[in-house]
Amino acid sequence: MRGGGALAAPVTAASALGSSSTLDTCTGLTCIGAGSAATGATDGPADLSGVIKTVIEVLLYVVGVLAVAFIIYGGVKYATSAGDSAKVTAAKNTIMYSVIGLIVAILAYAIVQFVMSNLSSATV
Repeated sequence: MRGGGALAAPVTAASALGSSSTLDTCTGLTCIGAGSAATGATDGPADLSGVIKTVIEVLLYVVGVLAVAFIIYGGVKYATSAGDSAKVTAAKNTIMYSVIGLIVAILAYAIVQFVMSNLSSATV
């Protein structure tokens, strides 16, 4: 193995900043600091709305990637149709429905952002 290996260790805020204090310890996706250690709270998307927002954003991202992949697939079908009207029609439909799916994904993302921002401001 070239360049050697590294051992995984918890990252502390102090080690990241070069300090000797170990008030904050971060492992994985959670950080427990001096202020939150007593209450057991974690920094990050621990609340339900944050988790829901993250899940929806990931799903919409996957839908967007699939829509773009199908647009490319429809373009390849169109380019290889060799003038056959049935294949050209099928390729155009693939492209059209993919673009519609992409527009729906973009609008859904905008709606989710709007709703989640209004929910978070209403519950404060």
